[in-house]
Amino acid sequence: MSGPTRLSGSFFAGYAIKWKIGEGGMATVYLADDPKHRRQVALKLLRGEFAASVLGERFLREIEIAAALTHPNILPLYDSGNEGGHLYFVMPYVEGGSLRQRLDRERVLPVDEAVRLARAVADALAYAHERGVVHRDIKPENILLEQGHPVVVDFGVARALASEGKPSSTGAGTVVGTPAYMSPEQASGESAVDAKADQYALACVLYEMLAGHPPFVGGSTRAVLARQVMDPPPPLATVRPGVPREVRAALERALAKAPADRFASVRDFAEALATPVAETDPGPSIAVLPFVNLGSDPEDEFFGEGMAEEIILALTKIEGLNVASRTSTFALKNKNFDVRTIGQILNVRAVLEGSVRRADNTLRVTAQLINTSDGYHLWSARFDRERKDVFAIHDDIASNIVRALRVVLADHERGAITKAPTAHLDAYDYYLRGRQFFHQRRRKSMMFARQMFTRAIELDPSFALAHAGIADASSFLAHHYQDEDTARNIALAEAASLQALALEPDLAEAHAAQGEVLVLLDRFPEAEREFRKAIELDPSQFEARYCYARACYQRGDLPRALDLFDEASRVREDHESLYFAAQTLTALNRTTEAKAAYHRALPVIERHLALNPDDARAITMAAVCSSRLGNRERGLEWAEQATAVDPEDASVCYNVACLFALEGETDRALDRLECAFGTGFAHPDWVANDPDLASLRADPRFQALLETK
Repeated sequence: MSGPTRLSGSFFAGYAIKWKIGEGGMATVYLADDPKHRRQVALKLLRGEFAASVLGERFLREIEIAAALTHPNILPLYDSGNEGGHLYFVMPYVEGGSLRQRLDRERVLPVDEAVRLARAVADALAYAHERGVVHRDIKPENILLEQGHPVVVDFGVARALASEGKPSSTGAGTVVGTPAYMSPEQASGESAVDAKADQYALACVLYEMLAGHPPFVGGSTRAVLARQVMDPPPPLATVRPGVPREVRAALERALAKAPADRFASVRDFAEALATPVAETDPGPSIAVLPFVNLGSDPEDEFFGEGMAEEIILALTKIEGLNVASRTSTFALKNKNFDVRTIGQILNVRAVLEGSVRRADNTLRVTAQLINTSDGYHLWSARFDRERKDVFAIHDDIASNIVRALRVVLADHERGAITKAPTAHLDAYDYYLRGRQFFHQRRRKSMMFARQMFTRAIELDPSFALAHAGIADASSFLAHHYQDEDTARNIALAEAASLQALALEPDLAEAHAAQGEVLVLLDRFPEAEREFRKAIELDPSQFEARYCYARACYQRGDLPRALDLFDEASRVREDHESLYFAAQTLTALNRTTEAKAAYHRALPVIERHLALNPDDARAITMAAVCSSRLGNRERGLEWAEQATAVDPEDASVCYNVACLFALEGETDRALDRLECAFGTGFAHPDWVANDPDLASLRADPRFQALLETK
């Protein structure tokens, strides 16, 4: 018998092999029959490369020590041996699968369920530690679920592989374990690994159950190991706001880099997690998911997304109601989470989900408002209307949500919550398509957005929001891409914003659009007045705050820019406002706060990229965040990815230049900066305040570049 591939359908060490049921870095697992005891077993055969690196006697001795562990949360060991040079061990066959399989299906678990599983595993580890046995490779694959009851497998294996001073590896070549769950001391190759390493690994597993991913991920094993040693874990509150403070605090301590800073024992960690995990009541709050398109035309998907966005915008104007951001809710699209899980991820009391079916001139909309604590419906309705009634449907849904959540409306909010921006339904369709493209914030998408807004105006010249949309798209193109079209883009933006104001003088979006035009025209005092007017008319205005903040940053008014970026990110969770807030803190030399801000920004950027994987500008922002947080390798990987997606984009070239400057790659940074200036980046005042470029300022080539602008 030459190896594992020859086992299926044969006998091995007295066991009748049925078929392979799993394969990992260290071993192959087979389902087998145990004829002697008339039972099914799992036979685990050590892979040849590992078996060759360890003394068989030492391996079997370690397995025998583990076999003496008898605990309800430890899978018992039936047998072990060396058959023809093949090292193996035999365990009960568990039909429930592993925690890894469950996480692959569900991604995240309810808080109380995750804590329950972690505490049960901790109890098993504490029992083993008290008997001198350290696992060394705790991970979801080594936690099986037997009718929901966790049992730990593979005690003794990792220690056996690290014996005789000949450490083997599951990926790095120098250490034993799994990089995503490996303690810093293991990742550094230290030989003195104790029970504190298991505590750290269990904390990584719990973090993944709550966040959907381990604390540290990367493009390579080396990158992950480097992050384990150097980086603080991303704050759980940024990716799972509903986790109780006590659980977050326990995780933070168990994930400490120095073993001495962790809990004295894994049992103490479990006790810290024993705090009741009933989540704090978020108050009147809601997440609006994209409405599912049930029509025959896939192009109608924009309509379901647009309807959800319109309802979000309407609800954000209501005092006392907290509304999850578009970025957060749309990132959950097609994830198949139950509402309880969504409620815990987004820390909301209710979830609105629905569907849309359009056919000819008819429209069917279903909507259900569901309580996230128990899954019961708070309200549901079906609307069979003509297309012209779409705005009435928006208002009906928003009004019923308010009543169901018992939000008391202020006097100025009574009456219709939503307002029909146009009487022309096809114009409204084009407007929604334009909004969908606008959110992507790329050159081509912005040009498509402007086309859609223009078509809307061709159908309804009085559609003020569409005019404001043309202004915003044109300003974006003029601001980010200085080329032969810049003057035309500014002229289009100015004409469109003025037309929007002429049609609706009290339209906040029109004042925000006009403010951005005035920035481009270098008329900052007038721009300030327009931005402030927009915010006065609509306190939930995001674009006015964001554009105002960028203008302040560009002028060097960093404290004001920081306040506005913070305000913008509170109004709407937006990856760019969070990123630039971190950049501004760096420019102000507020290093500790800046690092925390980069930690907040990075998961939001990643959620944006889950929806827009080809957004090269956002990829470069992830690169800079990673670099600022000490992960050089991941930053460079992001930069290469962005360059591959859009190598000649001015903003991409500029941001990659920033990344290279941060990493001390001066020549490469200046090459990319030249590319940025050559493809339309023309903001020397922005360059003067960008903290990422500090290492270049004394370079004659850098100074020469600025003199040309």
